[in-house]
Amino acid sequence: MSVLNVEHLTHGFGDRAIFQDVSFRLLKGEHIGLIGANGEGKSSFMNIITGKLQPDEGKVEWSKRVRVGYLDQHTVLEKGMTIREVLKGAFAFLFQMEEQMNDICDRMGEADEDSMNTMMEELGTIQDLLMAHDFYIIDSKVEEVARALGLTDIGLDKDVTELSGGQRTKVLLGKLLLEKPDILLLDEPTNYLDTVHIDWLKRYLQEYENAFILISHDIPFLNSVINIIYHMENQSLDRYVGDYEKFQEVYAVKRSQLESAYKRQQQEIAELEDFVARNKARVSTRNMAMSRQKKLDKMDVIELAKDRPKPEFHFMEARTAGKMIFETKDMVIGYEEPLSRSLNLSMERGEKVVLVGANGIGKTTLLKSILGQVRSLSGSVELGDYLSIGYFEQEMTPGNTTTCIEEIWKEFPSYTQYQVRSALAKCGLTTKHIESQVRVLSGGEQAKVRLCKLLNRESNVLLLDEPTNHLDVDAKDELKRALKAYKGSILLICHEPEFYEGLATRVIDCKEWALRLS
Repeated sequence: MSVLNVEHLTHGFGDRAIFQDVSFRLLKGEHIGLIGANGEGKSSFMNIITGKLQPDEGKVEWSKRVRVGYLDQHTVLEKGMTIREVLKGAFAFLFQMEEQMNDICDRMGEADEDSMNTMMEELGTIQDLLMAHDFYIIDSKVEEVARALGLTDIGLDKDVTELSGGQRTKVLLGKLLLEKPDILLLDEPTNYLDTVHIDWLKRYLQEYENAFILISHDIPFLNSVINIIYHMENQSLDRYVGDYEKFQEVYAVKRSQLESAYKRQQQEIAELEDFVARNKARVSTRNMAMSRQKKLDKMDVIELAKDRPKPEFHFMEARTAGKMIFETKDMVIGYEEPLSRSLNLSMERGEKVVLVGANGIGKTTLLKSILGQVRSLSGSVELGDYLSIGYFEQEMTPGNTTTCIEEIWKEFPSYTQYQVRSALAKCGLTTKHIESQVRVLSGGEQAKVRLCKLLNRESNVLLLDEPTNHLDVDAKDELKRALKAYKGSILLICHEPEFYEGLATRVIDCKEWALRLS
């Protein structure tokens, strides 16, 4: 049974086409992985099927009475709301029912007998629904999910705008699970999540009885939970049965067959065109030439999909740094409250150190404290000599209205337009992306713009905060290659072991010094 039908979908932004006559269906119980390179339109597709975005053409049709839950990578949480309030928002429809029930009770005093009977029936129906949805034990259900996701350790009365990226993702995920939708739509759910909670989410999805659509560039995670792949490429959407590895096999065969057919057809076209050119002027062979021309005109010409530009990352290196990169002495990191015990850490030239551990325990704060962006609560940090530091932040400032070209020009005002365009193209961005505003780009494309700044400034130390989030498979592979080739020192926060395997010289588990283990 089809839960969702999408027919003849066409959509674009300005003159940039995203989908061209795309059709899609979601069947009951299907666990779908929606894959494709950065900027192919995966998040736009999710926004169209949830009604957040209206397509230029086409039809989106959900089955009746289907409740859809969407975990969106760009959801903004309102300042002043607590974790508890966001989680209780999952039951908004029940609170509306309670208001209806209270309104009926208020009107009962003035009702005649017939109206009273109708109201009593309505009241009974609402009460039955509230009981069926466990309305009277909402608080304990909220506590239960919050405990499973480690949110009770942070404190349910904490303002959501004070949370780390991973903690925000957990709150949104918790709300989604409390809503118990019929269909789950998950856009990059593992971004910012630590290993423990990625494993928890993996088990949850493996046991999930209903259908879901999952966007993820975390291939091991994707492979473990899906049974259907939809591949988005060059404005089209193709269905493959099986996991990601099976898709790669079938896709490679399909592409090889298409390329062979294309070469054969191009040879045939060349031969026909040559015959027509040589024989159309001669009376004796004109009819044969016209016959071949008709064949050419009727031919359904095979077109090969244009290859997307693959990123090429090469970090510019500054003069060699001193032997010591940094050393902390009894440093306690945090904001109003401490996040760590006294830290005595050091890093030497040439080391490639990875920080791992749960969300919200202070990994990003440690990086910012080393850089001097956040003052430590006590103790000190001493930086080495001749450091040229490159810093990659988790997220770009929201509401940025500059174009990609302007963004790079701000950093490198001496660059010519050609140099700016060339730098962005090497990061895998096309002309259409380069001329777009940064805020309309996908998360992966925005990450490539931030990487472009880093690549073009000389450095001998890189501080990288979750650089793999949102990046597609090609970009991740190229980034790993570039970091392995980099002769400077690296301090990296990452939750993907397969990325830092073979790159790290040392892995530090931050739970050893953290005061919070949420």
